[in-house]
Amino acid sequence: MAAPEGGGSPVKSAVRTVELLEYFAGRPGMHSLAEVQEAVGYPKSSLYMLLRTLVDLGWVETDATGTRYGIGVRALLVGTSYIDGDEVVAAARPTLDRLADDTTETIHLARLDGTNVVYLATRQSQHYLRPFTRVGRRLPAHSTSLGKALLSTHSDDQVRALLPEHLDALTENTVTDRERLIGELHQVREQGYAVDREENTVGLRCFGVAIPYRTPARDAISCSVPVARLTPGREQMIKDALFDARDRLILATRRL
Repeated sequence: MAAPEGGGSPVKSAVRTVELLEYFAGRPGMHSLAEVQEAVGYPKSSLYMLLRTLVDLGWVETDATGTRYGIGVRALLVGTSYIDGDEVVAAARPTLDRLADDTTETIHLARLDGTNVVYLATRQSQHYLRPFTRVGRRLPAHSTSLGKALLSTHSDDQVRALLPEHLDALTENTVTDRERLIGELHQVREQGYAVDREENTVGLRCFGVAIPYRTPARDAISCSVPVARLTPGREQMIKDALFDARDRLILATRRL
């Protein structure tokens, strides 16, 4: 972790606390002390004391045996307060509702966070066959239309600095070469939207557009459609609806 501005050094206990919470947030379920220690590398005695402190404060929970650990309810409360207090999420709600009604498909609002996108809001499809994504989920930016739309607002050099040369594959369709992805981002900039061609979930195609209320953009919206329901005419309708929603969000966020 980089030192904070002003020349001060990070406080070790604070750094370890945050790293522990991020560990549990990225690995649902309960984990033994040995599992956690192997992952984070802290001395077992100090790790145990830190875990017990977090358990007492409600940030970490244990199972009935008291030997396995997982994320606690207080983390949910903090995450919810972030969503509830976010001005963009609040401004986007009417537009997301309308976009969901117009397309009858699943709609997402997400934010770029490092090399990932984090889902801030979702509207579920009206159809029986539909994808499911919960608020707070993190996915690699390179495998999602949301992420590609946001990466396209960065320069090629910025993308190279952000992403490794080889990108993880989530499906056999995921673009795993950074330079190939950068080439695709050129096309995204020209056409104004990005496409996830079953790169994150087999059987699902997603279309995403960035919301340029700041540069580079940090938020984007998308529409996810099972390929079984996607005809050329429906695809064009979804793109048009996304462009309309983007324009509405530009107006809604112009003062933020």
